[in-house]
Amino acid sequence: MKKHFNYLSIVLLTLIICLAIGCTDKSELEKFKANAQTQEQNKEIVRNLFAAVDKNDFDKIKSYLADDFTLEAAGLNQPWKQEDLIEDIKTSYASLPDYIHHVEDIIAEGNRLMVKTKGQGTFKNQYQGILPTGKPVVETVVSVITMANGKVKNWWVISDNLATMLQMGMELKPAKAKK
Repeated sequence: MKKHFNYLSIVLLTLIICLAIGCTDKSELEKFKANAQTQEQNKEIVRNLFAAVDKNDFDKIKSYLADDFTLEAAGLNQPWKQEDLIEDIKTSYASLPDYIHHVEDIIAEGNRLMVKTKGQGTFKNQYQGILPTGKPVVETVVSVITMANGKVKNWWVISDNLATMLQMGMELKPAKAKK
């Protein structure tokens, strides 16, 4: 009798769960699926953007950026526009021509993505007055990217510029004391 009671309890509980799942609002499930699909599409756009940057494919880069695109980072006096980003890519890749991004992690939440990249290249040509060393430069960067209508609207960058510059051979000197 006890076995039948346990079996009957399991069957009843299973039926209740199935009814609860079957009676949920289908539109909520559709919204969830659509959001998940959009997040995956956004991840793919960001991967393709970094690949286009590595190829210096400026037309492709621009195709991934919204018309009102902005890039923000520590040390910038004002947000960059598309043209500023393109000029920085040209300058950086002139100094580190074999630089490549490795997208290590992407986390999506709605229209925002957190992207961790590790970039590596060889310092072959002068950069901001620093003479080339021929040595590898490795930098880890975290970006928070906001998407709108399938395009990158805002790119917020966190990087350790000092560590990168030190790898390039920049020297730190203490400030001289004032008399």
